[in-house]
Amino acid sequence: MGNEWNVSSTISVGLTEIAQAQMHVKEVAARTPLQHNRVLSERYGCNVYLKREDLQVVRSFKLRGAYHLIKSLPEERLMRGVVCASAGNHAQGVAYSCHTLGIPGKIYMPSTTPRQKVNQVAFFGGADVEIILTGDTFDDAFNEAIAASRKDDLAFIHPFDDPKIIAGNGTIGKEIMEAIESAPDFVFVTIGGGGLAAGVGAYVKAVSPSTKLIGIEPEGAASMRASLDAGEVQTMDTIDKFVDGAAVKRVGELTFRMCRDMIDDIILVPEGKACTAMLDLYNENAIVVEPAGSLPIAALDLYREQIAGKTVVCVVSGGNNDVDRMQEIKERSLVFEGLKHYFMVNFPQRAGALREFLDEVLGPDDDITRFEYTKKHNKDNGPALVGIELKNRNDYEPLVARMHKKGLNFLELNKDPVLFNLLI
Repeated sequence: MGNEWNVSSTISVGLTEIAQAQMHVKEVAARTPLQHNRVLSERYGCNVYLKREDLQVVRSFKLRGAYHLIKSLPEERLMRGVVCASAGNHAQGVAYSCHTLGIPGKIYMPSTTPRQKVNQVAFFGGADVEIILTGDTFDDAFNEAIAASRKDDLAFIHPFDDPKIIAGNGTIGKEIMEAIESAPDFVFVTIGGGGLAAGVGAYVKAVSPSTKLIGIEPEGAASMRASLDAGEVQTMDTIDKFVDGAAVKRVGELTFRMCRDMIDDIILVPEGKACTAMLDLYNENAIVVEPAGSLPIAALDLYREQIAGKTVVCVVSGGNNDVDRMQEIKERSLVFEGLKHYFMVNFPQRAGALREFLDEVLGPDDDITRFEYTKKHNKDNGPALVGIELKNRNDYEPLVARMHKKGLNFLELNKDPVLFNLLI
């Protein structure tokens, strides 16, 4: 698929704006390393470099744009303070910026935000920041923040749709091109609201037009892809919020126009594949990333033929992953890879039925990881929820064949999204 959306538009952020942003950004943000990754390079037969934004002091790229925008405010507005809405990384970038500059900040976060993220924002902002938990969704927090901005005449720090935010993000592209020996053939970058892709693309495309800019979205929240296909910004009715750093219902107007001009392709990565990439990065490279940060690495497998023999840069956008999510991440990965299957099984109401299932249905390498009756009382009349983990995905069809041969009455929950989400 080529650049189907490349139409004439005026790009609002260029080399001059990004160079100016660099003067601000270098005051607080690290010049993160661009690391050649041997494991990924050998796996895909190309040269893979990782731009490690997970190593920023706030563990994501968001500090760059937030600080540049805040530092660019006129002195009078700057000292009055700022307000933002965020459920994670943007909040940390704004909080760190407020504390560094010694200005007040109001940060609106959904009341459903995990405590660990709220604590991180409080840590980075210190006494300079007030955290307001409100509503159940980001949209609730966003609306409250906008209202506070108007009421108290505070500068609103948008998470992605602002030229200063985009220019700050563009310093990542500047650092990539300054650190690499020759221009990369591909740059893979995550798209949430579009601010990162717009910023990186603005610099990379200006100095190396032949470099392909590949945007990566989670399959369950492909709002930029939908907007580009429609030719205008679209609002998604529902999204999968698992890849929280890139789960955005509506991309920015400015970021849309810039991405429309610069993006060469968009890859949609299934959430389960992102989980597999997260686990592989940790097990093979000791790199901890959040789901959004894993998307460019996960996308390499879907672009295997195009990148063979080429030089590829993957922007690792962040590493703010809550350890409490690791069990879910492993579970999603196993299900996606075809190694974990759930069934509702009606066992025959006679003694020894379960023993026969273990002896005659399970394969030698199959493992029951979950077993529970769906009724607390009179279990003999209720089906059982059975989770089975396989060593090889090819063991699945023989397992199901043995269940049919045994005459078991069962339902495959992996093939029923509603029941799967309800029960698993």
